Amino acid sequence: MSHVVLVHGAWAGPWVWDTMLGPLRAAGHVPHAPALPGAGSWGDDDITLDDVAAHVADHIRGLGEPVVLVGHSGGGIVVTRVAEMMTEKVAGVAYVAGMMLPSGTDFGILCDSLGLAAPVGISAWLRPTADGRGTVVPPEAGAAVFFHEATVADAIGAARRLVPQLETARLMAPTWTDRRFGSVPRLYVEATLDRSVPLVTQREMQRLVPGAQVVTVVSDHAPQLSARDELAEALTGFADRVAGRTGPEVASAT
Repeated sequence: MSHVVLVHGAWAGPWVWDTMLGPLRAAGHVPHAPALPGAGSWGDDDITLDDVAAHVADHIRGLGEPVVLVGHSGGGIVVTRVAEMMTEKVAGVAYVAGMMLPSGTDFGILCDSLGLAAPVGISAWLRPTADGRGTVVPPEAGAAVFFHEATVADAIGAARRLVPQLETARLMAPTWTDRRFGSVPRLYVEATLDRSVPLVTQREMQRLVPGAQVVTVVSDHAPQLSARDELAEALTGFADRVAGRTGPEVASAT
């Protein structure tokens, strides 16, 4: 058994993990899906990566061991930072179409290094919040960029649940060391039809931060909706393995 801490990305919330809670519990794990600061509302002060990571770390301190971290999309930056902070307590880190970025690199720098023309992914469709400090994803853009392989009902429902996002809690670059984060077992679930974090960027992150096991799913940016069985199998298998269970290695699912 492990505690699986599921970290959502920008404009989202704990609800993006709803389809994974049952499979994780059925496999004997205890899922946790905290809400991150900077998504939905914020005060006068900016929220940084250190603030978001500290929020997740505070939740983890109250849990037993082992802990498995799972980051979706920009939540990958957060789990990287938390694993660097709490290496001794973290048994493994999984990325779901996530930002497994090199130390000191943000997603914009990565895209520029690949020669991708800006804006990449959802950026072309973002609208500023009234205070100018955040962004909003129009529902039609969310459905078309994030959830296009899901059923129509699921895509519309998820797109309508997206919330404003504080930019300082989104445009972040993790810092980490080989000795700490680099020593933690990792899984990368790549989504081949992703329009938000394009496959070329996912594979460049795998090249620049080597060592992760890779599971390939044919899905959009949210395999929680469009490839839920494959994702559940990958996450439960990884959690089983790093928690010390005897079982088969995580294998590619297509």
